[in-house]
Amino acid sequence: MSLSSRVLATTAAAVIGLVPVSAPALAQQSPEQQNPEYAPTMLVLDASGSMAAADPGGGTKMDAAKNAVRSFVTAAPDTSKVGLTAYGTATGSSDAEKAAGCQDVKVLRPADTIDKPGLTAAADGIVPSGYTPIGTALRTAAGALPQSGPRSIVLVSDGLDTCAPPDPCEVARELSAQGAEIVVHAIGFGVDDPSRAQLTCIAQTTGGTYTDAADGKTLEQVLPRVTATALRTYAAVGTPIAGTADHRTAPVAEPGQYLDVLDQKKQRYYAVDVPERATAYFSGTVSFPRDRGDASTANNVLNLRVYGRDGQDCNAFEFEQATRSTDGVALTVASMWKGAAEAPNGYAAHDKCVGGGRYYFTLEWAGVADGAPTRLPVELAVGIEPAVADPGPAAEPTPVTFAEPGGPTTPAVGGGSFNVAAPLPGTGRYTDTLQRGEFVFYRVKLDWGQGLAYRVRFGETPGRGIDNLSNITTTLYAPSRKEIDNDFAAYTGSEQVLPANEPALTTPPVRYLNREAADNKITEQAVAGYYYIAVKVGPNSGAGIAAPVPVELEIDIVGDPEPGPRYQDGTASTGTFGENEKAATGNEDAQATGESDSAVSPLVWGVVIALGAGLALISGVVVLLARRRGGR
Repeated sequence: MSLSSRVLATTAAAVIGLVPVSAPALAQQSPEQQNPEYAPTMLVLDASGSMAAADPGGGTKMDAAKNAVRSFVTAAPDTSKVGLTAYGTATGSSDAEKAAGCQDVKVLRPADTIDKPGLTAAADGIVPSGYTPIGTALRTAAGALPQSGPRSIVLVSDGLDTCAPPDPCEVARELSAQGAEIVVHAIGFGVDDPSRAQLTCIAQTTGGTYTDAADGKTLEQVLPRVTATALRTYAAVGTPIAGTADHRTAPVAEPGQYLDVLDQKKQRYYAVDVPERATAYFSGTVSFPRDRGDASTANNVLNLRVYGRDGQDCNAFEFEQATRSTDGVALTVASMWKGAAEAPNGYAAHDKCVGGGRYYFTLEWAGVADGAPTRLPVELAVGIEPAVADPGPAAEPTPVTFAEPGGPTTPAVGGGSFNVAAPLPGTGRYTDTLQRGEFVFYRVKLDWGQGLAYRVRFGETPGRGIDNLSNITTTLYAPSRKEIDNDFAAYTGSEQVLPANEPALTTPPVRYLNREAADNKITEQAVAGYYYIAVKVGPNSGAGIAAPVPVELEIDIVGDPEPGPRYQDGTASTGTFGENEKAATGNEDAQATGESDSAVSPLVWGVVIALGAGLALISGVVVLLARRRGGR
């Protein structure tokens, strides 16, 4: 469950990750422009003699593996960093060749920006013949990856290690001891129970996933998805900043994106200069590394406070609590500070928490779970929004009505964070497959005047009982990344739909004046732009292996676009908050819609991803506040 407390002198709305900037002359960043880096990933292929055996679908198992690699390469992002390692290619499998065969591991392609033709050619050239030195292959693959930051290994094997020592599970523990920054995802290709147990140990020891592939056709489906999961881990983006313990020495953060580190129970100050009648946004996010301990006791709390000129306490306080942090929770807290725009109740016009000037925002990791890291990276987002001159159409706080979309389904691969959320281009039905323990993001663009309604269908999987029991969640976020609503339930393998007791999760039509509604939840979604949908399938409760879960997102975008607000500096919102490149560049599309270069929204959004030692953001690690709907 998640708790939030507000003791506010003015209306405070939470904002995370994306922040507005008063910079009408600047082109705005869309998620595509942020170019997040992907985790360097090494694909490790079994080329032992057993891979020359026949595959039930035709050809050999090695042929099937090569086809799977081709499928993965085709789907891989052009900016991803992927290498290829193989074992068992240079010797036979006789007793006399064992010593050499157990050292037979070759890095065929480095984990650089993906060379799709080169990677495919390297895989096509593999000839299976030798032993199965899985432990040595893991060490070799890890050694060929960068030596810091999040990294991934995707291992495909059709059997047990035949060369131990080193025992592959012990090697996995070595990798896990490196700060949980190397995650191994294992795929068992037609394996028996002992092999499955060994591969599962390797994956679970490093916080990764194990997946069964009974035959080549299944492997061709599984490999791209598992490798995409590995690639969803990405490196840090943002400007380093160092918050201080006192407001007098706090660094001044201009609108933009920053990276810092939080120590346990130590408050850190950041200064923001807020113009007269402007609105300031400040947010912080920390992500917790995954652990296989008792998640039920892993509770953490993040506090945010606002101080005025000379450090006066503005009595603006928010806190967010996340349970089950060791499932990989990302905990967020934020404030929309309107003290410069309007005098809060109980404050005189001369008060230091009123009007334009320098304000201070503090973050504190105030509630710390047992066994938590000493320090955690934190992502910060800072922004300024000018005063509005013409807010546009009247408020409309009534949520839209959901209509089930028809037509065929479209595949979509969710991203492991807000930054790389998969775009869903409009009303329709979208399908994905989630591993147990994944929390993935999608995004839907809403213009002014449009509302969103959606639901998520979790498909049936084999097996019942404790080993197939997972918690499932879906969460809806505003463009500011403020949580709007969520729903959750227990999943046991039967088909289930979220929300469970309503037709859909919904927003009202996007109107600027909705931010003045009495319902704080409505005010926090009164802006056009990308709305984010997160879908989680938690780890299975038992020790056994649980199948990945197919999901289908049913998206309904309701209403026609309409004009947005105009700001007092003369600029106008041209329809999409946080994504306004057309008007900014004055291209033909913008001119065709009547938008001019001078009509650029002053709301520019940036994003920050914080990663550091001990933090691995894999898909399934970015988990926000599992809370009951309406439980705020």
